[in-house]
Amino acid sequence: MQDRKIAIIDLGSNSTRLVIEKLHSNETYTEILRVKEDTRLSQNMGRNLILQEEPMARTIKVLQKYRQKIEDYEVSEVYAITTAAVRSAKNQAEFLERVKDETKISFRVLTGQEEAHYDFLGVREALPDVLNGVILDTGGASVELIPFKNGQALAEVSVPFGAVNLSERYHLADTIDAANIEQANVDIQAAYRQLHFIDDCQNLPVILLGGANRSLAKMAEEKELVYHPKALHGFMMPANQVGEIFHQIAQMSRTEREHLAGLEKNRADIIISGLLPVLNLISVLNAPQVIFSESGVREGLIESLFEEKEQIND
Repeated sequence: MQDRKIAIIDLGSNSTRLVIEKLHSNETYTEILRVKEDTRLSQNMGRNLILQEEPMARTIKVLQKYRQKIEDYEVSEVYAITTAAVRSAKNQAEFLERVKDETKISFRVLTGQEEAHYDFLGVREALPDVLNGVILDTGGASVELIPFKNGQALAEVSVPFGAVNLSERYHLADTIDAANIEQANVDIQAAYRQLHFIDDCQNLPVILLGGANRSLAKMAEEKELVYHPKALHGFMMPANQVGEIFHQIAQMSRTEREHLAGLEKNRADIIISGLLPVLNLISVLNAPQVIFSESGVREGLIESLFEEKEQIND
């Protein structure tokens, strides 16, 4: 296989990302460009699951910029994927048609299982020494869970709650009512306990992906609870520290959270809800620690491209 340049657009519920990578013949790759915009596509979808005009318009505006960057970098191989917000939207077809008309980008809607599978491939490649655990990818409108033992996935599932829709459903954006957090905890744990693998994964570590979980790691660094040079990838945190950080920020107003070291200002309204999935997964698993991964669905997609080439060459 010759070196080739690819672009991946990952249209999520909270953010839209573009990466341009050079894939090498030895199955490694070099990042050329990485950009992210907080488009909040799932904003105000509500229980009717209708994408709203304002989030759709701002997302399309960002995609037009990304289309220009792809042309500037002369990339012809583009993989455009989208996840929970579009997956669940009743106006999915109309939105994707509009995106294609206005940006010339055709998106593939990942199933929850496909998204979880790419997460697993990305983590397995990037954290080869972690052989047992449960991967949790917290997005804006879904979480993906992948339990694995001896490096093999036992299941790949998606559950339809995430940082944005939990914040809206339980009113967790501004001043927090403890009763709302408690109700969210009850509902999230009930959803987890319905998963067939939970009992078999007791006391395993949780491997964390997604923006809310990255914010958790950065806040821990700022509080000097942990020290990890430069990259967050692979860094471990005792489970009790996750609870400590959560309870500290849950006492704050939204304005106070906006000025919190380690937290992006535009995450202040979804950080409480964004940490509830990991907090409750730790609880139901009795997990001793969390491990952070910066490799997830996009990196997993690249690994799948390498696997496809291997199969063709066999």
